[in-house]
Amino acid sequence: MGYEFCGESLPEECGVFGVYAPGEDVARIAYFGLFALQHRGQESAGIAVADGRTIKVHKRMGLVAQVFDEENLSSLKGNIAIGHTRYSTTGSSNIANAQPFTEHHRSVPFALGHNGNLVNALELRHQLERLGFKFEGTSDSEIIAKLIASYDELDFERAVMAAMEQLKGAFSLVILSPDKLFAVRDPYGVRPLVIGKLNGSHWVIASETCALNPVGAVYVRDVEPGEMVIVDDKGLHIVKWSEIVKPSLCIFEFVYLARPDSHLYGQNVHMVRRRMGQILAREHPADADIVIPVPDTGIPAALGYSEESGIPYAEGFIKNRYIQRTFIQPSQRQRELGVRIKLTPIREVLDGKRVVVVEDSIVRGTTTRNIVGMLREAGAKEIHVRISSPPYRFPCFYGIDTAARNELIAAQLDVEEIRRYIGADSLGYLSMEGLFEAVGGTPVKFCSACFDGRYPIPIPQHLRVSKHLFEEDQLLLPVR
Repeated sequence: MGYEFCGESLPEECGVFGVYAPGEDVARIAYFGLFALQHRGQESAGIAVADGRTIKVHKRMGLVAQVFDEENLSSLKGNIAIGHTRYSTTGSSNIANAQPFTEHHRSVPFALGHNGNLVNALELRHQLERLGFKFEGTSDSEIIAKLIASYDELDFERAVMAAMEQLKGAFSLVILSPDKLFAVRDPYGVRPLVIGKLNGSHWVIASETCALNPVGAVYVRDVEPGEMVIVDDKGLHIVKWSEIVKPSLCIFEFVYLARPDSHLYGQNVHMVRRRMGQILAREHPADADIVIPVPDTGIPAALGYSEESGIPYAEGFIKNRYIQRTFIQPSQRQRELGVRIKLTPIREVLDGKRVVVVEDSIVRGTTTRNIVGMLREAGAKEIHVRISSPPYRFPCFYGIDTAARNELIAAQLDVEEIRRYIGADSLGYLSMEGLFEAVGGTPVKFCSACFDGRYPIPIPQHLRVSKHLFEEDQLLLPVR
């Protein structure tokens, strides 16, 4: 999942990183931090560095390794840096929407990187255009930067807080002024954001804990929902700019988005996915010879399924790990062939076998259908598809660029109809109860709207229409 040509993948959102480390090569630290967050966005990357007076930015389309080289990293000198790796959620994929964004507040420069998605972006953009602000791109992150700039009667810290109070939706932000690093999280805490300490006296901010160890930082704690963290020459300060409305960490971070070595709510993601597989085996047993994953995100759940069921685990696919992000728009036929480029079945493992194949989710169904077809071609005798999450029935408005509801297969077909469409001998999804058991939490701690339609942050009517959500959909209930 995560490659455009595979047809049904869920695009990752974005990764943000910040470092306050006077005397260190902060651009290089940010570079390695973004490397660790590359799974969260593969369209563009950028780093902004401040030296106390000015801010310098380098950003381009492409992967982190394609955007930066020794020459441009060496030119980014300073004491503070923020970095961003992007997949488009709001806004199209082009350089005008690449981050970090730079803007001025009272003629003083600042830079901003954003993970998430605003549901009132259109309203705010019209408001700012009426004030005379011009926009280069279509990203809601540019709107946040210009909104901060609009509060020129306030000092910068208060301008940031005033802007945050106008935002509706999901946002985890890193903000860079010439002499300070800011990190802000929305009152619902939809997207993760963590604090790390570097060399005992410096500070790191990152979307996930997996970005801390590669730069030598140690985890301190999460940025809490409704918090603003400020790092300057006096140390780290916490400002509570909003009360927590409802803890709503995206549960799909556990299912797919987060890297397996990250920790969310104090739990290792790999171990949670393993528990998903164990519970899935209890809920949907199968009489089979081997359990195989769809790599990579299916691996932990497949291990768990094997452990619980006693069916041997095997590697049934070889994944091509050298496929890079492409910006060429493929034809539908090329999308269908894309999965064959990414995954190759191992006939010697599969031939004549009854196979349980474990995947993290089914979105449109096309990729899963192609995978089942490849397993048949490789000689699999029976194919039992097991999904380590509930049916994905509702689009996300908070930072994942999912299809409209009428393109989500589970919103149109029941489980038996999906089984027939993908060509499997059996199909089983993890239950909602099983998912919450695996993550060790209760529904009140998470946003699970993609599965149950319960959106914690109200969705404006124009966005409901754009994603084919209508009032007659009985599951579109407010979260209590």
